[in-house]
Amino acid sequence: MVSEKGFRRNTLTLLLCPGTNANIKMSRPQEPHRPFFHFANPFRKNSHKGSQFNLKRHSLLNDFETALSKKLQKLVPNDKGDILSLSWMKLAMESLSEIHCDIKNLITELDLPVTEWDEKWMDVYLDISVKLLDISIAFTSELTRLNQGHLILQYGLHKLESDSPELFSRASSSLDSWKQHIGSKNPRVETCRPILEKLVESLNLPKVKNSSKGKELMRAMYGAKVATTYICSVFAAAFSGSSKNLLDLTVPNTLPWAQVFSDVQNTVNVEIRNILSCGKFTVLRELDAVDACVRELSTLLQDGVGTSERESFKNSVSDLRKTEEKLSQGLDNLLKVVDSFFKIVLMGRDALLCNLRKAGGAVPDSVIGKNV
Repeated sequence: MVSEKGFRRNTLTLLLCPGTNANIKMSRPQEPHRPFFHFANPFRKNSHKGSQFNLKRHSLLNDFETALSKKLQKLVPNDKGDILSLSWMKLAMESLSEIHCDIKNLITELDLPVTEWDEKWMDVYLDISVKLLDISIAFTSELTRLNQGHLILQYGLHKLESDSPELFSRASSSLDSWKQHIGSKNPRVETCRPILEKLVESLNLPKVKNSSKGKELMRAMYGAKVATTYICSVFAAAFSGSSKNLLDLTVPNTLPWAQVFSDVQNTVNVEIRNILSCGKFTVLRELDAVDACVRELSTLLQDGVGTSERESFKNSVSDLRKTEEKLSQGLDNLLKVVDSFFKIVLMGRDALLCNLRKAGGAVPDSVIGKNV
């Protein structure tokens, strides 16, 4: 039998410290319990000299918030033209994963006893996590859809590079198909806005009584939630092509990272809104570059490629090949980091729910019917 205290200790360790490289598996009832992490339980209660540990605790929070500020600051590139490039979006998603890892490390270092936790925090975590899973699925769906255009362009490029005028009509048809495919709407992306609205509702700095370490942990987790919600809104705006999904969040100016976040948000939001106001086919930099090449080639094919246009035509085909390869690689790389973030969230949620059931505990009402 698992004692209530032991169950709560194991459950919260799994909830807040998911390992990023672990395999995702559902626990099997017939198997003996195995610790989810191969290091000491961060929630055990150790003896510390009060004043000495208080100084260490404040130092840990300061270190987390300093690291958070630096990760946010990296999102303002030297060249604003890099904003909404696939490499910039990859950096933003990698930053989220790092922030979640920093939270895990903070939990371990704080050595927070389980008796200081409120069960409501567990409900909030589970409710937020399912929303993050849903929005990650929407992002993955859109990246996959965009990458499917790679096959269409590969076929068209094969015909164009054959240097056979008889095959140019097929190539032209492929370019038209690509434009129709990329220009279509993804229903999953349309679900992002209500998810973002719910995430914004969850943004508050919880009041914690009788636990100094709990207060500092909740403050750190608030920073993680703000960064996650904002970056998700940037992705939603980019994929939907709508500024309605772009959030303008306000955070208490007493937080040491507040000014950095405000500067990042203002810089990024102004640039994104400028891009969206231009009415371009897409706001993604690499995708826009491919679209420009496709439009140029389509015009050449419609007008006819004569002897005088041969050199220009070959250069246009070469440009399309290069920009298309850059787009495909960028989409693949971004897809990997979005998938990694998804797994980080899923492992914590899955581990918690599995252990609740294994120990005979009740699944919180907030997640009944929401299992992934």
